[in-house]
Amino acid sequence: MHRARADADVFRAIADPTRRAILDRLRAGPAPVNALAADFEQSRPAISKHLKVLREARLVTEQRLGRERFYQLEPASLQRVAGWIEGYRSFWQKNLAHLKRYLEDT
Repeated sequence: MHRARADADVFRAIADPTRRAILDRLRAGPAPVNALAADFEQSRPAISKHLKVLREARLVTEQRLGRERFYQLEPASLQRVAGWIEGYRSFWQKNLAHLKRYLEDT
């Protein structure tokens, strides 16, 4: 049950466009929360809430250096999701091939 909960958290985390943008930003490397917040029109507390969701889904880690909090991308959870999605690739390719043949034959 724990694994299903973790996967659900990842899906919930990446469902929000701001959180996806934060993940995209962190692909360039670790960043302090203030720099992340500066990239968005939302308030710093709102960005902190998004970071909390990402942290709980294990998509980012937080490291304190002095008074600064730095966030870093942790892609392992996304790799599990990508693996799950990959299982559907052949399903869709077969179905689209069938649809194409059907449409070409009619």
